[in-house]
Amino acid sequence: MKILIKGANVLRPDYSTDIADIAVENDKIAAVGNIPESFVADHIIEGKDHFAVPGLVNAHTHASMTLLRSYADDMELMDWLNNKIWPLEAKMKEQDIRIGAQLALVEMIRTGTTAFADMYGPWMEIVADETIGAGIRGILSRGAIGFMPGAMKTLEENVELFRNYHGSGDGRISVLLGVHAPYTCPPDFCQAAAKASMENGINVHIHMSETQAEIKEIQEKYGKRPFKYIEDTGLFQRPSIAAHCVWLDDEDLAIMKEHQVTPVHNPGSNMKLASGVAPVPWLLTQGVQVALGTDGASSNNNLDMLEEVRLAAMLHKVKELDPLAVDAAQALRMGTEYGAKALWLDNVGKIEVGAKADIVLYDMRRPEWCPRHNLVSLLVYSANSSSADTMLCNGRIIMEKGELKTMDEEKILFEANKCALDLVNR
Repeated sequence: MKILIKGANVLRPDYSTDIADIAVENDKIAAVGNIPESFVADHIIEGKDHFAVPGLVNAHTHASMTLLRSYADDMELMDWLNNKIWPLEAKMKEQDIRIGAQLALVEMIRTGTTAFADMYGPWMEIVADETIGAGIRGILSRGAIGFMPGAMKTLEENVELFRNYHGSGDGRISVLLGVHAPYTCPPDFCQAAAKASMENGINVHIHMSETQAEIKEIQEKYGKRPFKYIEDTGLFQRPSIAAHCVWLDDEDLAIMKEHQVTPVHNPGSNMKLASGVAPVPWLLTQGVQVALGTDGASSNNNLDMLEEVRLAAMLHKVKELDPLAVDAAQALRMGTEYGAKALWLDNVGKIEVGAKADIVLYDMRRPEWCPRHNLVSLLVYSANSSSADTMLCNGRIIMEKGELKTMDEEKILFEANKCALDLVNR
């Protein structure tokens, strides 16, 4: 299909902006600016007074956890996990995973996210199927807690998910190996996961160094910090994404660089759970391209990536007492281009010829967009995700003028509320 976006304000790869047409053919951007006369559009989208930006990339979340939104708030991490989240997740059934994923997908589409990395389970094939139907990109993993009964079977399920779904959905679905965290995965399990990762060529998704308590626990058990512990199990032999990375030192950074481990910053979740503030400005100055994620809707409590972009820009200013610590453009890159690179998404995260047509149009006909001195600053500091008006992913129109094209939003909201109330009363 050929789509023409007419007269939008376009965010260029160098973060300049200008008014231009965007031609989309099949799954790619065919032209920006000078549209060939031979290009005849099948569908035209009016871009006037809209800001065209690459789709946001949520590099760490737990999609079906949307059913637990507001269920357990204002708690410490381990109390929250042990006494609220894990007991309820143990009661989940296939239908809970399906409806929770549907709710998450509606929210992500509405808020401008075109790709997400999800660690959850069981029944991650359901999440894959729902993501394929919704039309966005899913980088999925079956999260494994190594000390739980059946942990090795969980690894096998993740490998099976990789074999059945990696590259499916016109290439929009990819699969990682989900290893929950150092404090939930003993050495023998991590070694088994490392073997599965290497034998099958699966990259890794893991939580790392989220709290000071985690650092202390791993040091007391194994005489080393979490990054060194995981490195010694062999799990970092494949490239990895590591969520949180709040408490890092020079040795951790060296391990990350040596093994291609990309940190995923989750400012909203880390603030709410009082886990700490990740050293993002330091990582950026060390040449590490930090990605952004929301974490799950039970610890955030939303999947709004534009909010995470804003938090990333604001949090580090006050932490460092430096208004230049993370500027608006850097924060937006973390939520788009850097996230795409972290998830090994080729030609995603920029609006340029040859890139995948993952584009969000933000409606600027709103008071928070006036006056229009600097569109990037307006998007990051002033606008909110309700401005997301139209979305393309892989060249397909997913939302247009606020109308979802691939999902029945009203039905999903009704079923999600009913399903969540049933879950907590089981």
